[in-house]
Amino acid sequence: MSEKEHKVSRRQFLTYTLTGVGGFMAAGMLMPMARFALDPALKAGTESEYQPVCYLEELTEEPQKFAFSFEQQDAWYESEVTREAYIFIRGDEVTALSPTCTHLGCTVSYGSNDDHPERFYCPCHFGMFEKDGINVPGTPPQRPLDVYDVMVEDGKVYLGQINQRT
Repeated sequence: MSEKEHKVSRRQFLTYTLTGVGGFMAAGMLMPMARFALDPALKAGTESEYQPVCYLEELTEEPQKFAFSFEQQDAWYESEVTREAYIFIRGDEVTALSPTCTHLGCTVSYGSNDDHPERFYCPCHFGMFEKDGINVPGTPPQRPLDVYDVMVEDGKVYLGQINQRT
């Protein structure tokens, strides 16, 4: 093949050069942004850690509210988080319920409604839940209270992640 058959015009040369430089510049700008956005998702997930909340001897068959704190890391931000849970003994097992109403996120209380002292009551929209956290039909909440993973070890009650019930 001769040189004449492989000639590149000035216009083609400029097009190739500018496309290459533009692509290199675009990649240089996009790679750090993509890395920044995807880095937390690409990190290896850690198993849910259990937090000590109370002693088993403190629990009764009536739900009691306990507060607990733990360190949490969201991507690059570390903070101390305080949560609450209603914990009680039901049969042979310890049950821990989230105090957050599943309707709009208000905080429920146990035994505060004079008409229904054995239920969880949400004052925001008059939602009610049975003692085991199941929503009462005909009230605003459409699903039960969320439940914590519970572990009892050496007389202490530990709570893990919150699980949504349907």
